[in-house]
Amino acid sequence: MTPQIALRWQLITIAVLLCGVFYELAPVLTPFAIAAMFAYLFDPLADRLERWKLSRNAAVGIVFMGLTLLLVLVLLLLVPFLQRQVTSFVNHLPRWVDWFQNVAVPWLNAKLDTSIEAPDMQQVSALLQEHWKEAGGFAAAVVATVSKSGLAVVTWGIHAIVVPVVFFYLLRDWDVMIARIHELLPRSIEPTVRRLARESDDTLSAFVRGQLSVMIVLGMLYAIGLWAVGLDTGPLIGIIAGLISFVPYLGAIIGVLAGVIAALAQYGDWLHLILVLVVFTVGHLLEGYVLVPRLVGEKIGLHPVAVIFAILAGGELFGFLGVLLALPLASVAMVVLRYVHERYRDSALYHTGQHRVIAVPGGPAPTAANEPAPPAGA
Repeated sequence: MTPQIALRWQLITIAVLLCGVFYELAPVLTPFAIAAMFAYLFDPLADRLERWKLSRNAAVGIVFMGLTLLLVLVLLLLVPFLQRQVTSFVNHLPRWVDWFQNVAVPWLNAKLDTSIEAPDMQQVSALLQEHWKEAGGFAAAVVATVSKSGLAVVTWGIHAIVVPVVFFYLLRDWDVMIARIHELLPRSIEPTVRRLARESDDTLSAFVRGQLSVMIVLGMLYAIGLWAVGLDTGPLIGIIAGLISFVPYLGAIIGVLAGVIAALAQYGDWLHLILVLVVFTVGHLLEGYVLVPRLVGEKIGLHPVAVIFAILAGGELFGFLGVLLALPLASVAMVVLRYVHERYRDSALYHTGQHRVIAVPGGPAPTAANEPAPPAGA
């Protein structure tokens, strides 16, 4: 066995072992994965502060304190707002159910000449309202759900402590860890790994920072637009549509369906229905022609079907951790697959039975093996 083949088998063995450890320790690794994603996300900001003649500890401290203040501000403003929106949603649910059963279903039966039976959603609506009142609001409902298991409370508390602590230390030592990993790489594969790491960093930067920005902007745009239309639950629908917009078309589809139902149930006219469609049409156009090209670019190149498959497969294999890492890992996998495709196109396997033609500078253009050369003087 040649040293190169032995090295490949060693690398494959290490990769398999790491995947096995990752699978077994997925629940434990979740807070560390979240902290690592935050460290990766804000490392450029800490590096920029360092270029302003600040020490690494001072830069990390400023970033950490700024994020803490921002989180507190968001919780103080966003949680009461979401509680009011969810309460409004629950209060409007009976009206939506009544509209669906008494207006939408008869209209569909008349237009499509069918006999669709409306589901008995009154019981669902009453059940939701009953449990909502018993819980005493959004925060109480969350606390009641979590407190059913003492172990869940302890686990949640540990994660809430571990994530910021690990995030602080990872952000402080991020550059040092990258340098140590670089030193441990076998020298024979170091150039290839460095190239793939650089391309993966470009791809992940586009996804993590760019897609997060797109989600926030779309959520705010949809929320403000639906609020301007006059929907009582418009901001909640808009925020949800923006947050799930990382799956292509899913956010817009769910937002349109929920917005149309809310508009028809609340107003019952064509004007508000058209206004809802205008809001999501404008948002979709801005996403496709302004936000994604400027904030994300075309570095990820994941097909919508690949996105859905990555999320479902990650959740099935590793639970919440798999969902969390599905798209970043899929984007890195695309970089590796592009490299494999490039190597395959240059391999003897691809060119079997075909003469390799090398273009000569200043000479005639190369021709395929099965094509005759152009006649002299042509």
